[in-house]
Amino acid sequence: MQKINIDNHGASGLLWLTGWLFTVGYLSLGFWDGVWAFFIWPYYIGSHLSLFGF
Repeated sequence: MQKINIDNHGASGLLWLTGWLFTVGYLSLGFWDGVWAFFIWPYYIGSHLSLFGF
């Protein structure tokens, strides 16, 4: 008999979704920029904060 192990990593996905929604709202991105940010939202936050010297 085989033993089956099921791992649940829901917290990391929820954190990613929260980051994406924050990026779209904070930067007031349009529809297509929001779709693009779906894949690379940390880039949008980094480029925005680099303007302020962070």
